Amino acid sequence: MRIVADQNIAEVEAAFGGLGEVIRVPGRMLAREHLRDAGMLLVRSVTRVDAELLDDTPVRFVATATSGVDHVDLDYLRARAIAFADAPGSNAESVAEYVVCTVLVRLAAEERSAEGLTVGIVGCGHVGSRVAQKCEALGMRCILNDPPLRDATGNPRYQDIETALQADVVTLHVPLTDHGAYPTHHLIDAGRLQRMRPDALIINTARGGVIDETALVRHLYARSGTNAVIDCWENEPAVSRRLLSRAVLATAHIAGYSYDAKLRATEMIYQGACRYLGVEPAWKAALDPIAGGYMVDTHVDQEALRRAVIACYDVRADDALLRFALTMAPQRMPPYFDGLRRDYRRRREFAALKVTCHRRRERLAAMLAGLGFAVRLVP
Repeated sequence: MRIVADQNIAEVEAAFGGLGEVIRVPGRMLAREHLRDAGMLLVRSVTRVDAELLDDTPVRFVATATSGVDHVDLDYLRARAIAFADAPGSNAESVAEYVVCTVLVRLAAEERSAEGLTVGIVGCGHVGSRVAQKCEALGMRCILNDPPLRDATGNPRYQDIETALQADVVTLHVPLTDHGAYPTHHLIDAGRLQRMRPDALIINTARGGVIDETALVRHLYARSGTNAVIDCWENEPAVSRRLLSRAVLATAHIAGYSYDAKLRATEMIYQGACRYLGVEPAWKAALDPIAGGYMVDTHVDQEALRRAVIACYDVRADDALLRFALTMAPQRMPPYFDGLRRDYRRRREFAALKVTCHRRRERLAAMLAGLGFAVRLVP
């Protein structure tokens, strides 16, 4: 069987090679002509999967190595009896760690501690719930907003978005939709930006269209105290130069790009393919811990947390790479943006880093464990 796959799916040949011949294609270039004799299609978020792509092809199984599925026409797949698999929650840990890193980096720049600050979490699914867990480990108070979950559970802990927007940090973790009871397209518009704290930090790792970028740029220039961290852009890969220049941290849609998350997604869709074919899985993702680990070398808990996070992942490196695009002609920015994603380094998650601290620092050890690190206590 011929299997056409986005070239950015991690270890795709190792996983799917036992099921058929794997043909790798750049995701944005993937077209119907690539699928003329393909039985399986494996994509990421940059490929729109619909009738235009799949009509008159023999594809009977589609999988996306992503948590979100807004790029896939699920109704079309169901109508054509095309089997489907995705990777829900595969990158949740990676995105949550990105949020923690950006918060700690920004607070350190402002000489502030996370303890006692509030964080408004808009969307409390796979990612948002993990963000809440990690922010609580940092000593922050979480204000949760998720109307569908509130309706489903009746739980009063889910507050309205206006309350969440009053937090010191606002972080977005919703799918991009323009229909239904709670559409999220331009959920954060000029009016809602105006209602935020003047010194707030807003973080978007959801989808670009969740924020009205034109309104955000105007807001950032009008309110010098407001800061924005942008990982998802409204017109990717043609990112807004004005927003890129004004954001305090800006990255190329890589929040969920830890290598652990990529392998997790590959394994999930591989297992889905095996179920579809009725065969036993013969491949499993495996990663070793980070060599060396990290030894706590400061008596200040918040600084110890920041150093441990930076030892595993420093968002400032990704920010510098994308910000370099401002030196380029506008037409060179889209391929550069895609290249940053295609050639992304092997970034690891916190669980891969063993952090060593003194056994008397029980509170710090609990905070580190709450962030997801492997903690070793020594006398």
